[in-house]
Amino acid sequence: MRRRHYGLVLSFILLVIVPFLATVYYVYTFAQDQYASTAGFTIRTEETSSATDLLGGLASLAGSSVGADGDILFEFITSPELVQRLSERMDLVAHYSAPHEADPLFALQPDATLEDLVDHWQGVVRVSYTQSSGLIDLEVLAYDPVTAQTLARAIVEESQSMINELNDQARADSMRYAEADLEAAIARLRLAREALTQFRTETQIVDPASDLQGRSGVLNTLQQQLAEALIEFDLLSENTTNPNDPRLVQSARRIEVIRERIRQERQNFATEDIGSDGEDYPTLLARYEGLVVDREFAEESYRAALTALDAARTNAARQSRYLAVYIRPTLPQSAEYPQRSMISGLALLFLTLGWAILALIYYSIRDRQ
Repeated sequence: MRRRHYGLVLSFILLVIVPFLATVYYVYTFAQDQYASTAGFTIRTEETSSATDLLGGLASLAGSSVGADGDILFEFITSPELVQRLSERMDLVAHYSAPHEADPLFALQPDATLEDLVDHWQGVVRVSYTQSSGLIDLEVLAYDPVTAQTLARAIVEESQSMINELNDQARADSMRYAEADLEAAIARLRLAREALTQFRTETQIVDPASDLQGRSGVLNTLQQQLAEALIEFDLLSENTTNPNDPRLVQSARRIEVIRERIRQERQNFATEDIGSDGEDYPTLLARYEGLVVDREFAEESYRAALTALDAARTNAARQSRYLAVYIRPTLPQSAEYPQRSMISGLALLFLTLGWAILALIYYSIRDRQ
């Protein structure tokens, strides 16, 4: 043993042994027993009805997924809002600060503020959340078993209340959006029908398709008469040799008149001004078809919005989300915390590592000099 070895041993005693013994003495003498109550729950979502599926899955956008609800609940359990609610139901500061004189390290200060209580809450309430399955495991620490179980039950109840608030908000949003969509669809349908009525009033045509069919019938009749006149003219030409025969002249005149009428009917169909703005018939027909398409689309939108409103009312009549508790808050039989052996072992480990690092740094600096 050289002189530097005695310094190393002395530093080990001062930096490792003494703090380790002080830690062991504190956790086994002053640290108060804490009881842990465990609970487990998850959020269940009711399957959508077949009436909602008719909307093409649009109704599913009204609510969040189970994973998102689990994230919200996880943040809620560790939030100051829950701490504030539970403080109003039971005096958390009084309970967690009761052993402060004997155990100032693990206990809460008696004059703690809400922020101090929230910081302390992170250590006495431990939440384990599995996002893939949506399972939430809860562990609540208290200085007596009854308080631990009561506090765990209060957290489960407040979580259920929060889920109910989400349900109410989702129902209100679903109904509000469905009613707004229905009002918009009704307004669109009203405008489409008014535009179609105004078109019929201006043009004095109820259905341009029927009017077109009538015009086509006139042309077909004229085409048939023209064919009969041509046949009659051919028969007269074969039976007479006089080109000035009155019957032949009258038949030719009849053919000419029919052809002129067919030409005029076709010209009127393409160029006749019918609308108030001077639209020709093809433009008028295209305008009418556009109005009919708008009305049909407005009717489909109205039916879809009405179906969505019925589905929203059906979903609002039942609870779509609820808290399923698969482990009810337990009543602990023995104190599990603080874990004195683990705390002592970790203290020894980190004290030894810190002492070793400091010793290496010291000898490295000394050897460089």
